Parts: sequence; C-alpha cells; structure tokens
Amino acid sequence: MKKLIVLLLMVLPLGVVAQNAKIAFVKTQEVFMAMPEVSTMEKQMADLNEKYKNELNQMQEEYNKKYSDFVAQQDSLTENIKLRRMQEINDIQDRMNNFVQVAQQDVQKKQQELLQPIQQKLQDAIQKVGAENGYTYIIDPAALLYTGTDAVDATPLVRTKLGL
Repeated sequence: MKKLIVLLLMVLPLGVVAQNAKIAFVKTQEVFMAMPEVSTMEKQMADLNEKYKNELNQMQEEYNKKYSDFVAQQDSLTENIKLRRMQEINDIQDRMNNFVQVAQQDVQKKQQELLQPIQQKLQDAIQKVGAENGYTYIIDPAALLYTGTDAVDATPLVRTKLGL
C-alpha cells in the first residue's frame, strides 16, 4: 500500500506537466533540402569528387600502361628487370589503394566541414521558433511512428525564419 501511494505521488506531477506541454513538429529533412546552402555544398562535393576521380583515372592509366608493357616484354626481359618492373607495378597499385583511402577520408571530412554550419543554422532556427512560440518540445515526425492531432506543424515557421 505504501508503494502504491509513493507511485501515485510520483506519477501525478507527470500528468500535470504533460497537460501543459506544447508540442510542435518540424520536417527537418524538407527544410534542410530547401536551404540554398545545401545545393552549394552538393556542388562543392561534386567538384571535389571529380578531382579525385580524375587523379585516380590518371593513376589507373599509368598502371594499365606499365602492366601492358610488362606483359608484352616479359619474355625478352632478364629476371632482374622483370622483378623490378613487377615491383613498380605493385607500387603503383599500392599508391592507388592508398590514394582511394585518403580520398575517401578527405571527402568525408570536407562533407562534415560543409554540413556542420548548415545543420547549426537549421538547429538555431528551430530553437528560435520554439522560444518565440512557447513550444515545450519540437520533434521531427520522421523519427516517430505516430503524430497526434494536438501537435502543431512548425515547419512553415522554421522555413520563414530561414528566409525560405
């Protein structure tokens, strides 16, 4: 009986707080994609990817040339020269593999570097809308399975705050 009373005393305040909560939702993905900074970021990322792709293609061409030369001449080469050329081919292949890893890391780093201020701008706008309209919670409906009828769609307010 004592446990029941303690449980009721703990649960009752939660019910009062939940009744006063003002909840809104923002479709963050929709707003994010409408931001002009996103298209600028996508262009910069496409340019960076193209640069890395061109560099890798040059390395691939060098590898293919060395390999085809080696195959064509291998019967006429001495054992020592064969080993040296095979080592050159392996070195090019190792350089290519290393280049791919470094390029992937650089692309991820650049993407995060460009993405962070955009996400921060969106987050700031959501917080301002929440403060200005007295929302207790602003949530993203993509993360929910159900959005009740009491929730307010604050997406247009955030879009306006961002000038979209």
